[in-house]
Amino acid sequence: MFKFLLPATAALGLVAFTAQSQDVASAETAAAATPVMQWSVHHEGALAKLAYGVAHSDQLALMVSCLPGDRTAAVYGDVQPEGARLIRASLPQGVDPLSDGEAEETRIALSDPSLQGLARRGRMAVRGDAGVFQLSATVQERRAIADFLAYCSAGRV
Repeated sequence: MFKFLLPATAALGLVAFTAQSQDVASAETAAAATPVMQWSVHHEGALAKLAYGVAHSDQLALMVSCLPGDRTAAVYGDVQPEGARLIRASLPQGVDPLSDGEAEETRIALSDPSLQGLARRGRMAVRGDAGVFQLSATVQERRAIADFLAYCSAGRV
């Protein structure tokens, strides 16, 4: 009886281990396939862009752009800083590259508490179609955001 029971138990253990390994592998694959949103800063000539989205893609939730010496920055995207004193331009600015719809430029003061809080505390409340929620920044991203704000307000190229 033990001759039959021992191999059967070993076979069941191997099947259970294989099934568990496949579950872990499929969970890791799913996690790797989920795009990660993060803050990044880019420069196009003198123009600086602070973006929250998927790296190396066109998937952006929020982008803030400015030139050195500006007191305000342009804000684009599917979400807008909540509670910020946003300034709307009087005329539409053409086609919005993020939504392919007509865009009205929105501007925000570089000294606005929502931008300053993002650099200092790593959090920004935003409003989008899903309501109000928080975007967060890592310590490294907070340094990049602070550098972005300093670059824009310094008036240097």
